[in-house]
Amino acid sequence: MIKIKNPNPIQKKSSESIKKLLQTKWLTVILALILTGLGAALTGILFKTGIHTLENYRSNLLRYLPRWLVLPLLGGLGGLISGSLIQNFAPAAKGAGVSHIIAFLRHKPVPMGLRVGIVKLFAGIIAIGSGFPLGPEGPAVQMGGSVAWKMAKWLKSPIAFRRVIVAAGGGAGIAAIFSAPIGGFIYAIEELLNSARPIVLLLVVVTTFWADSCADILQAIGLDQKAGGFINNLGFQLERTYTPVIKFFPIDFFYLIVLGILIGLLAEIYCKYVLKMQIIGNKWFKNRTIQRMSLSGLMLGIMYSIIPENFHNIEGLQKIIVNENSSFTMAISIFLVLFFSSGLAAASGAPGGLFYPMLTLGGALGLASGIGIEGLTGHVPTTYIFAGMGGFVAGCSRTPLTAMFLAFALTKNLLILKPLLITCIASFLTARILNEHSIYERQIQIEEGELIK
Repeated sequence: MIKIKNPNPIQKKSSESIKKLLQTKWLTVILALILTGLGAALTGILFKTGIHTLENYRSNLLRYLPRWLVLPLLGGLGGLISGSLIQNFAPAAKGAGVSHIIAFLRHKPVPMGLRVGIVKLFAGIIAIGSGFPLGPEGPAVQMGGSVAWKMAKWLKSPIAFRRVIVAAGGGAGIAAIFSAPIGGFIYAIEELLNSARPIVLLLVVVTTFWADSCADILQAIGLDQKAGGFINNLGFQLERTYTPVIKFFPIDFFYLIVLGILIGLLAEIYCKYVLKMQIIGNKWFKNRTIQRMSLSGLMLGIMYSIIPENFHNIEGLQKIIVNENSSFTMAISIFLVLFFSSGLAAASGAPGGLFYPMLTLGGALGLASGIGIEGLTGHVPTTYIFAGMGGFVAGCSRTPLTAMFLAFALTKNLLILKPLLITCIASFLTARILNEHSIYERQIQIEEGELIK
Protein backbone atom coordinates (compact mmCIF):
# COMPACT_ATOMS: atom_id res chain seq x y z
CA MET A 1 0.00 0.00 0.00
CA ILE A 2 1.00 3.64 -0.24
CA LYS A 3 3.31 4.63 2.55
CA ILE A 4 2.85 8.23 3.66
CA LYS A 5 5.46 9.41 6.08
CA ASN A 6 7.78 12.29 6.74
CA PRO A 7 10.41 12.47 4.01
CA ASN A 8 13.83 11.24 4.95
CA PRO A 9 16.97 13.16 3.85
CA ILE A 10 17.28 11.09 0.66
CA GLN A 11 13.66 11.67 -0.33
CA LYS A 12 14.00 15.38 0.45
CA LYS A 13 17.13 15.60 -1.70
CA SER A 14 15.47 13.78 -4.60
CA SER A 15 12.43 16.06 -4.40
CA GLU A 16 14.69 19.11 -4.47
CA SER A 17 16.57 17.78 -7.51
CA ILE A 18 13.28 17.21 -9.35
CA LYS A 19 12.05 20.71 -8.44
CA LYS A 20 15.32 22.18 -9.68
CA LEU A 21 14.97 20.29 -12.94
CA LEU A 22 11.41 21.61 -13.35
CA GLN A 23 12.62 25.18 -12.76
CA THR A 24 15.55 25.04 -15.18
CA LYS A 25 14.18 22.76 -17.91
CA TRP A 26 10.42 22.89 -17.41
CA LEU A 27 9.63 22.89 -21.14
CA THR A 28 11.81 19.83 -21.73
CA VAL A 29 10.23 18.04 -18.77
CA ILE A 30 6.73 18.74 -20.09
CA LEU A 31 7.75 17.46 -23.52
CA ALA A 32 9.21 14.31 -21.94
CA LEU A 33 5.96 13.66 -20.04
CA ILE A 34 3.89 14.25 -23.18
CA LEU A 35 6.00 11.87 -25.24
CA THR A 36 5.98 9.28 -22.45
CA GLY A 37 2.18 9.34 -22.22
CA LEU A 38 1.82 9.24 -26.01
CA GLY A 39 4.33 6.39 -26.31
CA ALA A 40 2.62 4.37 -23.57
CA ALA A 41 -0.80 4.90 -25.18
CA LEU A 42 0.44 4.02 -28.67
CA THR A 43 2.22 0.84 -27.62
CA GLY A 44 -0.74 -0.19 -25.45
CA ILE A 45 -3.27 0.30 -28.26
CA LEU A 46 -1.03 -1.44 -30.81
CA PHE A 47 -0.59 -4.31 -28.36
CA LYS A 48 -4.33 -4.84 -27.92
CA THR A 49 -5.02 -4.43 -31.64
CA GLY A 50 -2.28 -6.90 -32.60
CA ILE A 51 -3.57 -9.51 -30.16
CA HIS A 52 -7.12 -9.05 -31.42
CA THR A 53 -5.95 -9.48 -35.05
CA LEU A 54 -4.13 -12.74 -34.32
CA GLU A 55 -7.04 -14.09 -32.28
CA ASN A 56 -9.37 -13.43 -35.24
CA TYR A 57 -6.92 -15.23 -37.52
CA ARG A 58 -6.88 -18.21 -35.16
CA SER A 59 -10.69 -18.27 -35.04
CA ASN A 60 -10.87 -18.23 -38.85
CA LEU A 61 -8.46 -21.16 -39.09
CA LEU A 62 -10.61 -23.16 -36.70
CA ARG A 63 -13.52 -22.88 -39.14
CA TYR A 64 -11.66 -24.92 -41.75
CA LEU A 65 -9.17 -27.06 -39.82
CA PRO A 66 -9.55 -29.34 -36.78
CA ARG A 67 -8.77 -27.98 -33.30
CA TRP A 68 -6.34 -30.79 -32.51
CA LEU A 69 -4.16 -29.54 -35.37
CA VAL A 70 -4.57 -25.75 -35.23
CA LEU A 71 -4.28 -25.04 -31.51
CA PRO A 72 -1.13 -27.10 -30.70
CA LEU A 73 0.52 -25.91 -33.93
CA LEU A 74 -0.19 -22.22 -33.32
CA GLY A 75 0.69 -22.48 -29.63
CA GLY A 76 4.04 -24.14 -30.32
CA LEU A 77 4.83 -21.85 -33.26
CA GLY A 78 3.84 -18.74 -31.29
CA GLY A 79 6.08 -19.81 -28.41
CA LEU A 80 8.92 -20.50 -30.85
CA ILE A 81 8.74 -17.11 -32.57
CA SER A 82 8.15 -15.12 -29.39
CA GLY A 83 10.89 -16.97 -27.53
CA SER A 84 13.31 -16.42 -30.42
CA LEU A 85 12.70 -12.67 -30.39
CA ILE A 86 13.29 -12.51 -26.65
CA GLN A 87 16.35 -14.76 -26.50
CA ASN A 88 18.11 -13.23 -29.52
CA PHE A 89 17.26 -9.54 -29.17
CA ALA A 90 16.15 -8.61 -25.63
CA PRO A 91 16.21 -11.21 -22.82
CA ALA A 92 14.86 -8.52 -20.45
CA ALA A 93 11.57 -8.64 -22.39
CA LYS A 94 10.79 -12.05 -20.87
CA GLY A 95 7.88 -12.41 -18.45
CA ALA A 96 5.12 -10.03 -17.40
CA GLY A 97 7.39 -7.02 -17.15
CA VAL A 98 6.02 -5.62 -13.90
CA SER A 99 8.75 -7.23 -11.80
CA HIS A 100 11.39 -5.77 -14.14
CA ILE A 101 10.10 -2.23 -13.65
CA ILE A 102 9.87 -2.70 -9.87
CA ALA A 103 13.42 -4.06 -9.81
CA PHE A 104 14.67 -1.07 -11.83
CA LEU A 105 12.97 1.35 -9.45
CA ARG A 106 14.73 -0.40 -6.58
CA HIS A 107 18.06 0.34 -8.23
CA LYS A 108 18.62 -3.17 -9.61
CA PRO A 109 20.69 -3.51 -12.82
CA VAL A 110 17.76 -4.10 -15.18
CA PRO A 111 18.15 -3.42 -18.95
CA MET A 112 15.83 -0.66 -20.17
CA GLY A 113 15.25 1.23 -23.39
CA LEU A 114 13.25 1.17 -26.61
CA ARG A 115 14.77 -2.11 -27.77
CA VAL A 116 13.25 -3.92 -24.79
CA GLY A 117 9.93 -2.19 -25.36
CA ILE A 118 9.78 -3.03 -29.09
CA VAL A 119 10.67 -6.70 -28.53
CA LYS A 120 8.10 -6.83 -25.73
CA LEU A 121 5.47 -5.44 -28.09
CA PHE A 122 5.94 -7.94 -30.92
CA ALA A 123 6.79 -10.96 -28.77
CA GLY A 124 3.79 -10.30 -26.53
CA ILE A 125 1.40 -9.95 -29.47
CA ILE A 126 2.60 -13.24 -30.93
CA ALA A 127 2.53 -15.14 -27.64
CA ILE A 128 -0.89 -14.00 -26.42
CA GLY A 129 -2.39 -14.03 -29.92
CA SER A 130 -1.27 -17.64 -30.42
CA GLY A 131 -3.02 -18.86 -27.28
CA PHE A 132 -1.04 -18.02 -24.13
CA PRO A 133 -3.79 -17.08 -21.60
CA LEU A 134 -2.23 -13.86 -20.39
CA GLY A 135 -3.16 -10.17 -20.49
CA PRO A 136 -1.68 -7.06 -22.13
CA GLU A 137 -1.25 -4.99 -18.94
CA GLY A 138 2.14 -6.37 -17.77
CA PRO A 139 3.86 -5.70 -21.08
CA ALA A 140 2.14 -2.29 -21.17
CA VAL A 141 3.79 -1.41 -17.85
CA GLN A 142 7.22 -2.42 -19.15
CA MET A 143 6.73 -0.76 -22.54
CA GLY A 144 5.54 2.45 -20.90
CA GLY A 145 8.48 2.35 -18.49
CA SER A 146 10.92 1.72 -21.37
CA VAL A 147 9.62 4.71 -23.32
CA ALA A 148 9.85 6.84 -20.18
CA TRP A 149 13.43 5.73 -19.53
CA LYS A 150 14.38 6.78 -23.05
CA MET A 151 12.80 10.17 -22.48
CA ALA A 152 14.65 10.60 -19.18
CA LYS A 153 17.93 9.63 -20.82
CA TRP A 154 17.33 12.10 -23.60
CA LEU A 155 16.61 14.73 -20.97
CA LYS A 156 19.85 13.85 -19.12
CA SER A 157 17.81 14.02 -15.96
CA PRO A 158 18.95 13.15 -12.43
CA ILE A 159 18.36 9.63 -11.12
CA ALA A 160 15.47 10.76 -8.91
CA PHE A 161 13.52 12.06 -11.90
CA ARG A 162 14.30 8.95 -13.95
CA ARG A 163 12.66 6.79 -11.28
CA VAL A 164 9.57 8.99 -11.21
CA ILE A 165 9.11 9.15 -14.97
CA VAL A 166 9.67 5.39 -15.40
CA ALA A 167 7.00 4.72 -12.76
CA ALA A 168 4.73 7.26 -14.45
CA GLY A 169 5.31 5.48 -17.77
CA GLY A 170 4.35 2.16 -16.18
CA GLY A 171 1.19 3.69 -14.74
CA ALA A 172 0.47 5.26 -18.12
CA GLY A 173 0.59 1.79 -19.68
CA ILE A 174 -2.04 0.56 -17.22
CA ALA A 175 -4.18 3.65 -17.88
CA ALA A 176 -4.07 3.11 -21.65
CA ILE A 177 -4.82 -0.63 -21.53
CA PHE A 178 -7.71 -0.50 -19.08
CA SER A 179 -8.99 3.01 -19.91
CA ALA A 180 -8.40 3.61 -16.22
CA PRO A 181 -6.37 6.78 -15.57
CA ILE A 182 -7.07 6.68 -11.83
CA GLY A 183 -6.07 3.01 -11.71
CA GLY A 184 -2.84 3.76 -13.56
CA PHE A 185 -2.07 6.69 -11.28
CA ILE A 186 -2.74 4.71 -8.11
CA TYR A 187 -0.73 1.76 -9.42
CA ALA A 188 2.33 3.90 -10.11
CA ILE A 189 2.21 5.31 -6.59
CA GLU A 190 1.07 2.21 -4.68
CA GLU A 191 3.11 -0.51 -6.34
CA LEU A 192 5.92 1.02 -8.34
CA LEU A 193 7.12 4.04 -6.38
CA ASN A 194 5.67 3.32 -2.94
CA SER A 195 5.69 7.06 -2.34
CA ALA A 196 3.24 9.93 -2.13
CA ARG A 197 5.37 13.09 -2.28
CA PRO A 198 3.50 16.07 -3.82
CA ILE A 199 5.95 16.62 -6.68
CA VAL A 200 5.82 12.92 -7.51
CA LEU A 201 2.02 12.87 -7.45
CA LEU A 202 1.92 15.82 -9.85
CA LEU A 203 4.22 14.25 -12.44
CA VAL A 204 2.55 10.84 -12.29
CA VAL A 205 -1.02 12.14 -12.50
CA VAL A 206 -0.18 14.32 -15.51
CA THR A 207 1.43 11.41 -17.35
CA THR A 208 -1.26 8.81 -16.64
CA PHE A 209 -4.20 11.05 -17.48
CA TRP A 210 -2.47 12.28 -20.63
CA ALA A 211 -1.82 8.66 -21.67
CA ASP A 212 -5.50 7.85 -21.21
CA SER A 213 -6.45 10.88 -23.31
CA CYS A 214 -4.00 9.82 -26.03
CA ALA A 215 -5.53 6.34 -25.99
CA ASP A 216 -8.97 7.92 -26.50
CA ILE A 217 -7.67 9.86 -29.49
CA LEU A 218 -6.01 6.78 -31.01
CA GLN A 219 -9.23 4.85 -30.54
CA ALA A 220 -11.17 7.67 -32.18
CA ILE A 221 -9.08 7.41 -35.36
CA GLY A 222 -9.66 3.67 -35.51
CA LEU A 223 -6.52 2.05 -34.11
CA ASP A 224 -8.54 0.09 -31.56
CA GLN A 225 -11.65 -1.21 -33.27
CA LYS A 226 -13.00 -2.84 -30.09
CA ALA A 227 -13.06 0.41 -28.10
CA GLY A 228 -15.67 3.13 -27.88
CA GLY A 229 -14.10 6.01 -29.73
CA PHE A 230 -15.61 9.25 -30.94
CA ILE A 231 -19.19 9.93 -32.07
CA ASN A 232 -20.16 13.15 -33.84
CA ASN A 233 -22.22 15.58 -31.75
CA LEU A 234 -21.55 13.51 -28.64
CA GLY A 235 -17.76 13.57 -28.37
CA PHE A 236 -15.69 10.92 -26.66
CA GLN A 237 -17.76 8.16 -25.18
CA LEU A 238 -17.24 6.72 -21.72
CA GLU A 239 -16.02 3.19 -22.31
CA ARG A 240 -17.96 0.70 -20.21
CA THR A 241 -16.94 -2.89 -20.70
CA TYR A 242 -19.93 -4.07 -18.67
CA THR A 243 -23.14 -2.40 -17.43
CA PRO A 244 -24.49 -4.55 -14.60
CA VAL A 245 -27.42 -3.66 -12.37
CA ILE A 246 -25.85 -2.96 -8.98
CA LYS A 247 -27.65 -3.23 -5.64
CA PHE A 248 -25.90 -3.14 -2.28
CA PHE A 249 -27.64 -4.32 0.92
CA PRO A 250 -26.43 -4.27 4.56
CA ILE A 251 -26.12 -8.09 4.62
CA ASP A 252 -23.64 -7.81 1.75
CA PHE A 253 -21.08 -6.29 4.14
CA PHE A 254 -20.72 -9.64 5.89
CA TYR A 255 -20.83 -11.72 2.73
CA LEU A 256 -18.24 -9.53 0.99
CA ILE A 257 -15.82 -9.79 3.92
CA VAL A 258 -16.14 -13.60 3.86
CA LEU A 259 -15.67 -13.53 0.08
CA GLY A 260 -12.53 -11.41 0.51
CA ILE A 261 -11.07 -13.83 3.05
CA LEU A 262 -11.75 -16.79 0.75
CA ILE A 263 -10.29 -15.04 -2.26
CA GLY A 264 -7.23 -13.90 -0.29
CA LEU A 265 -6.50 -17.54 0.60
CA LEU A 266 -6.93 -18.73 -2.99
CA ALA A 267 -4.94 -15.77 -4.36
CA GLU A 268 -1.96 -16.73 -2.21
CA ILE A 269 -2.27 -20.36 -3.38
CA TYR A 270 -2.24 -19.05 -6.96
CA CYS A 271 0.87 -16.99 -6.25
CA LYS A 272 2.66 -20.01 -4.83
CA TYR A 273 1.64 -22.11 -7.83
CA VAL A 274 2.90 -19.58 -10.39
CA LEU A 275 6.15 -19.06 -8.50
CA LYS A 276 6.71 -22.80 -8.09
CA MET A 277 6.15 -23.33 -11.81
CA GLN A 278 8.61 -20.53 -12.53
CA ILE A 279 11.24 -22.11 -10.28
CA ILE A 280 10.77 -25.50 -11.98
CA GLY A 281 11.01 -23.87 -15.40
CA ASN A 282 14.21 -22.05 -14.46
CA LYS A 283 15.69 -25.32 -13.18
CA TRP A 284 14.78 -27.37 -16.24
CA PHE A 285 15.42 -24.88 -19.04
CA LYS A 286 17.93 -22.41 -17.56
CA ASN A 287 18.22 -19.65 -20.19
CA ARG A 288 16.75 -21.69 -23.07
CA THR A 289 13.78 -19.40 -23.56
CA ILE A 290 12.96 -20.69 -27.04
CA GLN A 291 12.58 -24.30 -25.95
CA ARG A 292 10.72 -23.28 -22.80
CA MET A 293 8.11 -21.16 -24.55
CA SER A 294 7.72 -23.55 -27.50
CA LEU A 295 6.98 -26.50 -25.21
CA SER A 296 4.61 -24.42 -23.06
CA GLY A 297 2.74 -23.17 -26.13
CA LEU A 298 2.43 -26.72 -27.45
CA MET A 299 1.13 -28.00 -24.09
CA LEU A 300 -1.40 -25.16 -23.85
CA GLY A 301 -2.55 -25.85 -27.41
CA ILE A 302 -3.03 -29.54 -26.66
CA MET A 303 -4.98 -28.72 -23.52
CA TYR A 304 -7.25 -26.25 -25.34
CA SER A 305 -7.87 -28.75 -28.14
CA ILE A 306 -9.56 -31.20 -25.75
CA ILE A 307 -11.68 -28.77 -23.70
CA PRO A 308 -14.74 -26.76 -24.84
CA GLU A 309 -14.19 -23.81 -27.15
CA ASN A 310 -15.52 -21.41 -24.51
CA PHE A 311 -12.28 -21.82 -22.57
CA HIS A 312 -9.96 -20.73 -25.39
CA ASN A 313 -10.15 -16.98 -24.77
CA ILE A 314 -9.86 -15.06 -21.48
CA GLU A 315 -12.06 -12.25 -22.74
CA GLY A 316 -14.74 -14.76 -23.69
CA LEU A 317 -14.53 -16.38 -20.27
CA GLN A 318 -14.86 -13.00 -18.59
CA LYS A 319 -18.00 -12.22 -20.59
CA ILE A 320 -19.53 -15.56 -19.63
CA ILE A 321 -18.85 -14.78 -15.98
CA VAL A 322 -20.09 -11.20 -15.96
CA ASN A 323 -23.21 -11.95 -17.98
CA GLU A 324 -23.92 -14.78 -15.53
CA ASN A 325 -24.45 -17.22 -18.38
CA SER A 326 -23.09 -20.12 -16.39
CA SER A 327 -23.80 -22.43 -13.49
CA PHE A 328 -21.85 -22.97 -10.29
CA THR A 329 -20.09 -25.90 -11.95
CA MET A 330 -19.18 -23.79 -14.98
CA ALA A 331 -17.79 -20.99 -12.78
CA ILE A 332 -15.59 -23.43 -10.85
CA SER A 333 -14.48 -25.07 -14.11
CA ILE A 334 -13.44 -21.69 -15.51
CA PHE A 335 -11.48 -20.99 -12.35
CA LEU A 336 -9.65 -24.34 -12.40
CA VAL A 337 -8.80 -24.26 -16.12
CA LEU A 338 -7.56 -20.67 -16.05
CA PHE A 339 -5.76 -21.25 -12.74
CA PHE A 340 -3.53 -23.95 -14.21
CA SER A 341 -3.23 -22.62 -17.77
CA SER A 342 -2.33 -19.03 -16.84
CA GLY A 343 0.16 -20.31 -14.27
CA LEU A 344 1.84 -22.44 -16.93
CA ALA A 345 1.86 -19.54 -19.39
CA ALA A 346 3.32 -17.11 -16.86
CA ALA A 347 5.99 -19.60 -15.79
CA SER A 348 7.07 -20.08 -19.41
CA GLY A 349 8.47 -16.57 -19.54
CA ALA A 350 5.87 -15.47 -22.09
CA PRO A 351 5.59 -11.66 -22.33
CA GLY A 352 2.09 -11.32 -20.94
CA GLY A 353 0.50 -9.91 -17.81
CA LEU A 354 -1.33 -11.54 -14.93
CA PHE A 355 -3.84 -8.81 -14.09
CA TYR A 356 -6.32 -9.92 -16.74
CA PRO A 357 -6.22 -13.60 -15.70
CA MET A 358 -6.45 -12.50 -12.05
CA LEU A 359 -9.55 -10.42 -12.78
CA THR A 360 -11.19 -13.37 -14.53
CA LEU A 361 -10.20 -15.84 -11.81
CA GLY A 362 -11.65 -13.55 -9.16
CA GLY A 363 -14.79 -13.02 -11.21
CA ALA A 364 -15.33 -16.79 -11.45
CA LEU A 365 -14.98 -17.11 -7.67
CA GLY A 366 -17.35 -14.18 -7.16
CA LEU A 367 -19.94 -15.74 -9.48
CA ALA A 368 -19.66 -19.15 -7.78
CA SER A 369 -19.99 -17.53 -4.35
CA GLY A 370 -22.99 -15.50 -5.46
CA ILE A 371 -24.74 -18.58 -6.83
CA GLY A 372 -24.00 -20.43 -3.60
CA ILE A 373 -25.35 -17.62 -1.40
CA GLU A 374 -28.47 -17.29 -3.53
CA GLY A 375 -29.10 -21.02 -3.28
CA LEU A 376 -28.60 -21.11 0.51
CA THR A 377 -30.27 -17.86 1.60
CA GLY A 378 -32.39 -16.62 -1.30
CA HIS A 379 -30.46 -13.33 -1.34
CA VAL A 380 -29.56 -12.36 -4.93
CA PRO A 381 -26.13 -10.65 -5.00
CA THR A 382 -25.21 -8.21 -7.78
CA THR A 383 -21.73 -7.06 -6.82
CA TYR A 384 -19.84 -10.27 -6.03
CA ILE A 385 -18.43 -10.86 -9.52
CA PHE A 386 -16.64 -7.51 -9.65
CA ALA A 387 -15.77 -7.67 -5.95
CA GLY A 388 -14.17 -11.03 -6.65
CA MET A 389 -12.23 -9.54 -9.57
CA GLY A 390 -10.75 -6.77 -7.48
CA GLY A 391 -10.19 -9.05 -4.50
CA PHE A 392 -8.10 -11.55 -6.43
CA VAL A 393 -5.88 -8.82 -7.88
CA ALA A 394 -5.51 -7.28 -4.42
CA GLY A 395 -4.57 -10.63 -2.91
CA CYS A 396 -1.89 -11.37 -5.51
CA SER A 397 -0.42 -7.91 -6.05
CA ARG A 398 -0.90 -6.57 -2.50
CA THR A 399 -2.30 -3.36 -4.02
CA PRO A 400 -5.92 -3.06 -2.82
CA LEU A 401 -6.50 0.46 -4.13
CA THR A 402 -5.19 -0.35 -7.61
CA ALA A 403 -7.27 -3.53 -7.67
CA MET A 404 -10.38 -1.60 -6.69
CA PHE A 405 -9.99 0.95 -9.47
CA LEU A 406 -9.11 -1.64 -12.12
CA ALA A 407 -12.29 -3.57 -11.37
CA PHE A 408 -14.21 -0.27 -11.20
CA ALA A 409 -12.89 0.65 -14.68
CA LEU A 410 -14.83 -2.27 -16.18
CA THR A 411 -18.17 -0.71 -15.17
CA LYS A 412 -17.46 2.99 -14.46
CA ASN A 413 -20.30 2.74 -11.91
CA LEU A 414 -19.61 4.57 -8.64
CA LEU A 415 -21.99 2.28 -6.73
CA ILE A 416 -19.53 -0.59 -7.15
CA LEU A 417 -16.71 1.17 -5.27
CA LYS A 418 -17.84 0.35 -1.72
CA PRO A 419 -18.32 -3.42 -2.28
CA LEU A 420 -15.03 -3.48 -4.17
CA LEU A 421 -13.18 -1.79 -1.33
CA ILE A 422 -14.59 -4.18 1.28
CA THR A 423 -13.52 -7.30 -0.59
CA CYS A 424 -10.18 -5.87 -1.75
CA ILE A 425 -9.18 -4.90 1.80
CA ALA A 426 -10.30 -8.26 3.24
CA SER A 427 -8.43 -10.17 0.54
CA PHE A 428 -5.32 -8.00 0.88
CA LEU A 429 -5.14 -8.44 4.66
CA THR A 430 -5.73 -12.19 4.42
CA ALA A 431 -3.04 -12.69 1.78
CA ARG A 432 -0.61 -10.40 3.58
CA ILE A 433 -0.97 -12.42 6.79
CA LEU A 434 0.10 -15.48 4.83
CA ASN A 435 2.97 -13.69 3.05
CA GLU A 436 3.76 -9.98 3.16
CA HIS A 437 5.33 -9.95 -0.31
CA SER A 438 3.43 -9.63 -3.58
CA ILE A 439 3.85 -12.08 -6.43
CA TYR A 440 6.02 -9.55 -8.29
CA GLU A 441 8.35 -9.01 -5.33
CA ARG A 442 8.84 -12.75 -5.06
CA GLN A 443 9.47 -13.00 -8.80
CA ILE A 444 12.30 -10.51 -8.39
CA GLN A 445 13.78 -12.66 -5.67
CA ILE A 446 13.51 -15.77 -7.84
CA GLU A 447 15.46 -14.07 -10.60
CA GLU A 448 18.08 -13.09 -8.05
CA GLY A 449 18.33 -16.71 -6.95
CA GLU A 450 16.85 -16.53 -3.46
CA LEU A 451 13.11 -16.81 -3.09
CA ILE A 452 11.48 -14.99 -0.20
CA LYS A 453 9.89 -17.71 1.94
